[in-house]
Amino acid sequence: MLVAFQGSSIDGSAYEDVVDFARHAPDWLDDTISVWSTYGLVVFAVLMFVGWWRARRVGAEAALTALAVPLVVVAVYGIDSLLKSVVRENRPCQTLRVVTLEACPARGDWSFPSNHATIAAAAAVALFFVSRRLGALAAVAALAMAVSRVWVGAHYPHDVVAGILIGALLASGAMVLVRHRPKSLAQRITAGRLRPLVLS
Repeated sequence: MLVAFQGSSIDGSAYEDVVDFARHAPDWLDDTISVWSTYGLVVFAVLMFVGWWRARRVGAEAALTALAVPLVVVAVYGIDSLLKSVVRENRPCQTLRVVTLEACPARGDWSFPSNHATIAAAAAVALFFVSRRLGALAAVAALAMAVSRVWVGAHYPHDVVAGILIGALLASGAMVLVRHRPKSLAQRITAGRLRPLVLS
């Protein structure tokens, strides 16, 4: 295992500025951002479902692309978690003496990269292959998720930037491969019991 670089030496001061600003922000704003930071990933699941539901009306291949989105996101999350365990960067709230909106995770819950930012970015990019409109909505939501993770004190800015880049790059590569799947797969599914998954 590698010992992580000290995140505080990269952008610790920027992190402290954001956390300090959050501490002095109105309660309603902090509460809204905290809820989004904790539960916002549900929105991406809803967008994936909507994308699949609409794709079934387009055709089997479009539906297969939509079905691949959650699988790609889970795969990207797995790679991201593996990277976390290799880098092993302590959370900023463990390294710096700051008061954060979110309770500081226990040691061993590593910070780099941000899982939330990675998942959100992967979902947004993958959804672009299904629907530009859904992808655009997810992209805005992904940026909001990344910002929220710093706001509540869970991550350094570089954690969420890395998460966005990793999620976006891995998801785009995976979805390009999905787009080149054999048409015979769609034909086999259409002819079998899984037909309702790809055709309405």
